[in-house]
Amino acid sequence: VDRFLSLQLSISSGLSVTELDAMKFLCRDKIKKGKLEAVQMGLELFSILMERQLIAHNKLGFLKELLQHIGRGDLLSLVVQFEQREQRELHVQVEQPDEHEKPFDVICANVGREWKKLMRELGLPEVKLDKVEAAYRFDLEEEVFQALREWQKWKGKDAKVADLIKGLRGCNLNLVADKVEE
Repeated sequence: VDRFLSLQLSISSGLSVTELDAMKFLCRDKIKKGKLEAVQMGLELFSILMERQLIAHNKLGFLKELLQHIGRGDLLSLVVQFEQREQRELHVQVEQPDEHEKPFDVICANVGREWKKLMRELGLPEVKLDKVEAAYRFDLEEEVFQALREWQKWKGKDAKVADLIKGLRGCNLNLVADKVEE
């Protein structure tokens, strides 16, 4: 699933009718009145904004402005998290042009909802799990990535791929463990 579309869906489902009306009001100088009046959902507004090239996966300033003006810091933080993740992935692509996946990438792509079980198996304190979950509640893959980073920071020099593999096997995630070993 395209993460930018998923972000739009999350924002749209979080908007009340009043908030959507406020966003439409703020767009009145960019979109004709007739078109705005027909908008019933955030997704419809976002489609128009995309058509007009006012928002895109790499152009989120206007969307952030709208969310800030309607006082939805929680939805604004989703956009900021999305941008940070896009930046990190772009940085990783530039930094590492080779096709070899890192263990974190394999785990993020394959562990899914079992991430907490894995982190507990690796001994990460519950407080750190709660912190990651609260910060990245709407992005499962990012939760896994950040939890792995927390584990790596927590273990320091003792953080080894062998420990990750052992933890995966301890959670019966043998297929993922096999992929990490490759």
